Amino acid sequence: MKQKKICKLFVSTCMLLFACVMSAQQRVGSELPWSVRMVESEMIRCPESWQLDFQPTLKWDYCHGLELQAMLDVYDRYGDRRYFDYALAYADTMVNVDGTIKKYKREEFSLDRINSGKFIFRIYEQTKEEKYKKALALMRSQLDDHPRNADGGFWHKKVYPNQVWLDGIYMGAPFYAEYAYRNNQVEDYADVINQFLMAARHTYDAKTDLFRHACDVSRTERWANPQTGQSLHSWGRAMGWYAMAFVDALDFIPTHEVGRDSMLTVFRHLASMVKRLQDAESGLWYQVLDKSGAPGNYLESSCSAMFVYALFKGVRKGYLDPSYLQVAVKGYQGILDRFIEVDKDGVISITQACAVAGLGGKNYRSGDYDYYIHETIRNNDPKAVGPFILGSLEWERLQEVQSIVNQK
Repeated sequence: MKQKKICKLFVSTCMLLFACVMSAQQRVGSELPWSVRMVESEMIRCPESWQLDFQPTLKWDYCHGLELQAMLDVYDRYGDRRYFDYALAYADTMVNVDGTIKKYKREEFSLDRINSGKFIFRIYEQTKEEKYKKALALMRSQLDDHPRNADGGFWHKKVYPNQVWLDGIYMGAPFYAEYAYRNNQVEDYADVINQFLMAARHTYDAKTDLFRHACDVSRTERWANPQTGQSLHSWGRAMGWYAMAFVDALDFIPTHEVGRDSMLTVFRHLASMVKRLQDAESGLWYQVLDKSGAPGNYLESSCSAMFVYALFKGVRKGYLDPSYLQVAVKGYQGILDRFIEVDKDGVISITQACAVAGLGGKNYRSGDYDYYIHETIRNNDPKAVGPFILGSLEWERLQEVQSIVNQK
């Protein structure tokens, strides 16, 4: 009897110790950099990487690519192998031995399905597993047959004929540029550049000096202006996607490439729009940019994080005048002040993110002002989480550089 009591006590003690260890593992230290704190928090919320983006089942989509790419950047900077393994687990789960990808249908011709391919480049680089090389080639092959408009611009999706969305430039062009760079397909750079310039021509609205969310080149959609084909408003996140696409794709386009200077001209113009519309008090940006400050409009976290990241990186890479650093710093501080919440265990959340916004479709989205301001708002949306991590890494790099300068 005494032995049984000792055994029970031993088991209970072990279970208590295990619970303490697990509890400790669920805490996030306040001394850690913000990028690391957000990665740690996401790994607590989503123990399995396929669960990102609130997914109950497996899904191959752009949100996983966005977050896991950001997490790999944190791994590269701080060296915690767990972050790489977290990204690897998703890649290994989704990519089959023959290079096919679960839940990916090439014939859907959706640019959204291409974005997740970006983090696979680094998975393949470090594992050298042939299945990842095949998966990359499969996604790249989609672009060979992807439907286009007469000027070469990709349709956003097959189900959205003739439509150019700023979102789609981010989804396809950086992957396209990186594939060309890594595989020495130099003839593709011109096509990549054209995607950016084409989108600018179709979506720029001279009256507001802003880029609209999208354009139906055929001018037949109900949401499209019958003269211009443009959608009704400038959505914050659409311009955020576009801004991030520039700084990410430019990493892989050679400086001598014809048209690259035109890309920079458009990006600098975009940056001037972002600077002009920054909220003076908070340093943040509104959900509907051409209605900034209007009744019902709200300061939105995903576009704010995207703009901050693009401005930080744009200055660091020499694409933008150094004066834009002040805009980025003010925006980043605004994110920390207004959108970041920390619970009792140090787990952080980013709040006030638009869950989704689109145009047309089965449940028809008109793209009017009322539509944009009444879409669901939620915490820890990947479209805010990923850019916040990327922006934080830029901020942390800047602090390190300034520290070195101050020591000299």
